[in-house]
Amino acid sequence: MAVPNLTRADAQTRAALLQVSSYDVELDLTDGGGKPGDRIFRSRTTVRFGCQRPTASTFIDLIADGFHEVSLNGEPVEVSEYAPERGIALTNLAAENTLVVDADCIYTNTGEGLHRFIDPVDGSVYLYSQFETADAKRMYACFDQPDLKATFTLRTIAPDDWKIVSNGRIERTEEVGPATRTHFATTMRMSPYITALVAGPYHEVRDRHDGIELGVYCRASLAEHMDAEEIFAVTKQGFDFFHEAFGYRYAFDKYDQCFVPEFNAGAMENAGCITLLEDYVFRSKVTDASYERRAETILHEMAHMWFGDLVTMRWWDDLWLNESFATYAAVLCQAAATRWTEAWTTFANVEKTWAYRQDQLPSTHPIAADIPDVQAVEVNFDGITYAKGASVLKQLVAYVGQPAFLDAMKSYFRDHEFGNTTLADLLGALEKSSGRDLSHWSAQWLETAGLNGMRPEFTVDDDGRFTSFAVLQDAPGEHNMLRDHRLAIGLYAGTPLRRVQRTELDVAGARTDVPDLIGQPQPELVLVNDDDLTYAKVRLDEQSLATAAERIGEIADSLPRALLWSATWDMTRDAEMATRDYAALVLHGIGSETSIGVVQSLLLQVQTALGSYADPAWAPTGFGQLADMAAESLRTAAPGSDHQLAWARLLASSARAPAHLATVSGLLDGTVDVPGLRIDTDMRWALLSGLVAMGAAGDAQIEAEADRDPTAAGQRHAATSRARRPTAEAKAEAWRLATEDDTVPNATNIAIIRGFSHPAQRDLLRPYTAKYFAIIDDVWARRSSEIAQNVVVGLFPPVVEQSTVDAADAWLAEEDKPPSLRRLVLEGRDTTARCLRNQVRDAAAG
Repeated sequence: MAVPNLTRADAQTRAALLQVSSYDVELDLTDGGGKPGDRIFRSRTTVRFGCQRPTASTFIDLIADGFHEVSLNGEPVEVSEYAPERGIALTNLAAENTLVVDADCIYTNTGEGLHRFIDPVDGSVYLYSQFETADAKRMYACFDQPDLKATFTLRTIAPDDWKIVSNGRIERTEEVGPATRTHFATTMRMSPYITALVAGPYHEVRDRHDGIELGVYCRASLAEHMDAEEIFAVTKQGFDFFHEAFGYRYAFDKYDQCFVPEFNAGAMENAGCITLLEDYVFRSKVTDASYERRAETILHEMAHMWFGDLVTMRWWDDLWLNESFATYAAVLCQAAATRWTEAWTTFANVEKTWAYRQDQLPSTHPIAADIPDVQAVEVNFDGITYAKGASVLKQLVAYVGQPAFLDAMKSYFRDHEFGNTTLADLLGALEKSSGRDLSHWSAQWLETAGLNGMRPEFTVDDDGRFTSFAVLQDAPGEHNMLRDHRLAIGLYAGTPLRRVQRTELDVAGARTDVPDLIGQPQPELVLVNDDDLTYAKVRLDEQSLATAAERIGEIADSLPRALLWSATWDMTRDAEMATRDYAALVLHGIGSETSIGVVQSLLLQVQTALGSYADPAWAPTGFGQLADMAAESLRTAAPGSDHQLAWARLLASSARAPAHLATVSGLLDGTVDVPGLRIDTDMRWALLSGLVAMGAAGDAQIEAEADRDPTAAGQRHAATSRARRPTAEAKAEAWRLATEDDTVPNATNIAIIRGFSHPAQRDLLRPYTAKYFAIIDDVWARRSSEIAQNVVVGLFPPVVEQSTVDAADAWLAEEDKPPSLRRLVLEGRDTTARCLRNQVRDAAAG
């Protein structure tokens, strides 16, 4: 089926023509006998809308399998020429119109539209919707663009034992033969993409806070693992903080959070009916970093109730108005109102690292991007839109002050409630509140791509005191520019290392002198961008780099430690530091790192470096050193601690040598006992997956583990392990399932792709370079957006060789490639070229 792709021009034309008043939608989710439906469901929609130019024509969006009735103002509408990519043509419109569309719509297994899932534990059917960016049309007929808001009234016919959740509260229910019809209250005006339906025999827990009805839902088979009290606690903290910060009470009917299966993202901000990845219902032991990440996700979606749902961008050009603000507001709330008071450290370590990586790709783009169509925005949910945008907002707050920033948000919500906005509307509110002209700031930070580099330059006298000090700024990249920054410089000295001076200043141009530091003693460590106020790549002077390598663990505050880790990682990615030197730095300093989130990020980064950036001849040595440390740290870590859990998982994924694999095998079969380490379900899969990748376990062990864990998560783990087997036959089957089998659900598809590539299987994977470029055009044309992106990104040839770059260049040289597909391939090509440069750099250090 061709995928509809609404263009900005068509959306603007339709928005100028129409004013949509209301949708009335009834869905029959049964088979007619009170049981769940199978492939299709019936969707009857009544739309009322005005037209600026009577007799004009337009179209309404719908993906349907067939029609029972389509009528406009009482007259039949011809649908013989209907095609999903064109929608339903509407001609001879009146000033006021009533459209009825009664159709059969199709359940999906891709996490788009109305997704249908069967729980392998008990056979129960679960449904949930996912409509961003433009998939509401998969459930009901609508003008599927963000600036055509309307009220929504929903009714469902469903099995009697189902819980039904939508944007509005339930007003009443009634029996309809063997099923139940549920009537929901009419919503406030909202965009179609944030309407929602969640249905099935979900487990429900309810609470109330500050007059707001709260609900938490998960599948019945996960109920024993649902920690609703913890989720409610974060939710209540979020509401209290946002009500105070935004000066505008939550605007919708109630607040339900539904943890749903096979979700494509972390969560979705449907107004009053948030859907979240059910992996956030932790069935096995996880570190506190996972709880922190879940809290950030909860607060991010809550912030969207203001940024995105109450006030919505007019078109996807301004997606950042939703995502950047929600990201910034979530971390602001998390640091101020929850137990994760060091949330800005996590932000610097996770979000900003993501942003720096994305901003150095050839596909980088301004935060306020040019989005010509829906396909373009679907590949723009990236590190620029989320993390760079939030980083720039943090810089803006440093520039105008937090009180002025929050005052601007309060007036912004009041002035534009239930409406749509653009960048100009936001800047107007900020300028009024701060008294500053922000046009220059916007041009620098929002309307251009790329990031700056910052490094100190200084001289010292014979007494070791600064005789000159400047911050040097560069702007690498074709479209980059020197920007104005508000930043702090921290001087760290003593034993242990502590900050002895902080100087905050404005930096502009290629060189900014810092007279306040003249005469100060040169410390052991100089940190440009202390407190992480601005968004820039930071480099260290030679002495500071040496100090960081030897004494990073002495710094008591987690944020400067995270900034130093980030700087050295970026140096490694830029081939300024050899991979073996970065690995040595991490292995030397990580033992004193107290933040478990930082520890886990560092371990992931060093594995990435060894797998892709290291000289292939030295990489096995590096993995051996990493596994040695994992085994030793596993024995010495506090029993039952988060650090112990992190080291166990690292050992499972890094083990290559027979001795390490024997330890992993012993942990799995119980012959090796580590006090305090819980070998629970997910740990068993982690251990087994590591063994399978190295040929130390195979089919029999995978099937035995799948029998022990016959859950949806277990099925996904088994799919990953099967794909990870180091045989040509296993790779061929994984490839077929991931690229050809349309019946494979989205979550299983991701699990297979995750297992397909492994650093130790380079020879097995080499033949798939040519196969990849032979199939991606077909996959892009044939599959839905989510599945196509998973395949194109996840299966990009992992073999780091010049032949991979050459194959990508040959494909990119062909004309008429879809722009969004071209972007993803270009990113993969650039990543491989970076890896090649790093391997050369690492080999030179050998």
